[in-house]
Amino acid sequence: MALVPATTLKACPLFKGFTDTGIQIFAGVAVARAFPKGTALFAEGKTGESLLIVGEGTVRLSARSAAGEDVSLGEVGSGEPLGELALVQKGERLCTATAVTDVSALEIRAADFQKLLATKPQACVKLLMGIVAHFGQKARDNRDMLRTLIRKAPAA
Repeated sequence: MALVPATTLKACPLFKGFTDTGIQIFAGVAVARAFPKGTALFAEGKTGESLLIVGEGTVRLSARSAAGEDVSLGEVGSGEPLGELALVQKGERLCTATAVTDVSALEIRAADFQKLLATKPQACVKLLMGIVAHFGQKARDNRDMLRTLIRKAPAA
């Protein structure tokens, strides 16, 4: 499963509208990673240090409920980003990502993104705008579920 970084990045919605030059900037820092079936790409509660983009394979997202049960949040596949918040802010992973099949992915580390921010700020701002747009779309797609969470929340 050898990934072509530029092709994998072009398939990802975060890089929508990027020029070939912009794609090459991030392809230059992206690291190919392989995750055998059943292994964790990252774990809930651990510090997020990178954005992953699935090149091939399927990844299951899950989180622990208040009762400690493993709750499935769905699956993602080729072209989908994971852990993009790690490029925006330092913090804990909100869920666990586990390889359902053998997975090949590209990793863009937050440290490399920070270095690029100094030398290629326009490309980095464009990626950050892509992350914001992607999150906004996720929120719209999950509006009904978000409403039920808000209704269930105890009054302050």
